Amino acid sequence: MTADASGPDSSREDDGAGLTDAQKSLRAQMLATEHWSLLASRSTTQSEVLTRIAIFLTLVSAGLVTLGVLGNATQFRGWFGVAALGVLLLLMLLGLVTQLRVYNTATEDLMYVVAMNRLRGAYLDLDPGLAPYLLMSPNDDRAGAERTYHYFFPRGQSQVLASSMMVITVVTAVVAGLFAGSLALALGVFAWVAVAIGAVVALALFAGSLARGYRLYLRSWAEHEPLRRTSAD
Repeated sequence: MTADASGPDSSREDDGAGLTDAQKSLRAQMLATEHWSLLASRSTTQSEVLTRIAIFLTLVSAGLVTLGVLGNATQFRGWFGVAALGVLLLLMLLGLVTQLRVYNTATEDLMYVVAMNRLRGAYLDLDPGLAPYLLMSPNDDRAGAERTYHYFFPRGQSQVLASSMMVITVVTAVVAGLFAGSLALALGVFAWVAVAIGAVVALALFAGSLARGYRLYLRSWAEHEPLRRTSAD
């Protein structure tokens, strides 16, 4: 039992060669346990961030309804402007915090996908005959992660455009634009200037957020050294 438990060096070079059946079984159990742990962590992370997005969208809806009620009550005069700026500022700050978490979650999700791809590679080291039965990639490089996200064909930009990250970015940018335009109007500028300022702020925040997200994506791959790379063919 002691000899089986110690085994040879489990480095990448051995690829499972020289292991006894008992050692291979133990390694498979350990890999499976880690795989389930990664799945649970990924599910928990996704659930948490989706809940935060839902809370933020609920607050945005409630805030706009509140402004509508206050507007009817005050005829959009008096302290309505101060209340509107306060509500929009709060929503913008909550949106930025939520957006930051969503972008962090995107890289975490990529980390889980890459880690599970690496485990599939370890399964193939133990039993190469499993290869035809794995739809997800056993390669922990960029091409392997893209295959795991969608096996049949590359989805390109639609992967980003249809994501929760895009939803939170658009909503936060719009709220920030509304706040900037309202603040400019409160300071006495012309209405069309306030509208232009709001649009510029919204577009700048939207473009800057997407650029930051793309930089995080590229940095993740720049700091990752794959164990298995997808073949050119």
